[in-house]
Amino acid sequence: MIVAGVMSGTSADGVNVALVRLQGRSLSTRLQLLAHREYPYPPQVRRAVLAAMNSQRARVADLARLNFRLAEVYAEAVLDATRQSGFACDLVGCHGQTIYHQGDAKTYLARAISATWQTGEGAVLAARLQVPVVSDFRPADIAAGGQGAPLVPFLDYLLFRHQRRGRILQNIGGIGNLTAIPAGARPEQVIAFDTGPGNMVMDALANELYGKPFDRDGLLAARGTPNPKVLATVLRAAFFRALPPKTAGREQFGREFLNRFLGLCRGLSKHDTMATATALTAESILASVRTVSRTTPASQRQTCRGPQRFHDFFVSGGGTRNHTLMRMLAERLAGLQMRVSTTDEQGLPSEAKEAVAFAVLAYQTWHRQPSNIPSATGAARAAILGKISHV
Repeated sequence: MIVAGVMSGTSADGVNVALVRLQGRSLSTRLQLLAHREYPYPPQVRRAVLAAMNSQRARVADLARLNFRLAEVYAEAVLDATRQSGFACDLVGCHGQTIYHQGDAKTYLARAISATWQTGEGAVLAARLQVPVVSDFRPADIAAGGQGAPLVPFLDYLLFRHQRRGRILQNIGGIGNLTAIPAGARPEQVIAFDTGPGNMVMDALANELYGKPFDRDGLLAARGTPNPKVLATVLRAAFFRALPPKTAGREQFGREFLNRFLGLCRGLSKHDTMATATALTAESILASVRTVSRTTPASQRQTCRGPQRFHDFFVSGGGTRNHTLMRMLAERLAGLQMRVSTTDEQGLPSEAKEAVAFAVLAYQTWHRQPSNIPSATGAARAAILGKISHV
């Protein structure tokens, strides 16, 4: 079966499409990446997406219209990817665009609830493509008591588990997220959580300070020096001190965070401010690696003593193109004796990874197989994810 995975992340810069051939079932699934394409959002669509993420200002009518408009954007991307590659897909897995995510339960109308919303109407996508679509993956995990994220650890475990080498997978999209797979681990021994901002704060600062969509190659940050006082202040925030499972998004690191960060950086040069934001991503990842190195999963506590030993550190996502960030990570992880590389070296293009993940999740759902990892999301049980829109 050929499945198209469609991903649009918290950076809200566009759509990634991966065409994947899949065979087998559950953790014995075999996959082959056939093609991968990236499509930027039309400028007016991106503006609407970013406006919708500001939950204090969004209008109901705009949210409803955006749900249908994004489906058209996704359909055009998949159609072009199949046309360019020459592969037709049998199924689509579409993550949709997250416009609100609250993984922790909070009181609302006298009841403690968690909530998430990924927009992009699956029925429209199925009608345009004339194949079934699996979408809206996160609510099933939340219904099972989880935080609805991260979901990529299923792919991480499928592809990167190793009998003798402990491995950490770090994705750097808008938000950073980490999957730690101890040597010889079973699925319930996987640890995964969001590490904090990935590219989100850096991109926002590049736009605010320089009028650029992002810091290309990290060249702006390379001309500055991180401010340790600002870093220490920011890293004392509750999110960074919380233990996993935990998730993050624009609710934690969006416009309000940016304004506070700029306030802390008052008096610094623009380049030093950009370098400090880049170092924040690197430092939060380092702190997360130290957390998992100290943490022994509950399922291992009878047989494992001492800290976990991780050998390999694989990075994926748009952050891999930021050379300053990658240099900072390598410098900080050198003392932990971990080999730092990208998933590209393992045959999985870093930009394609999340789209591949949602192709795999859709394939599992189509075959009525669960694909969350409860130890990563905090769910009470394994769950079949997503909703199927038929033609």
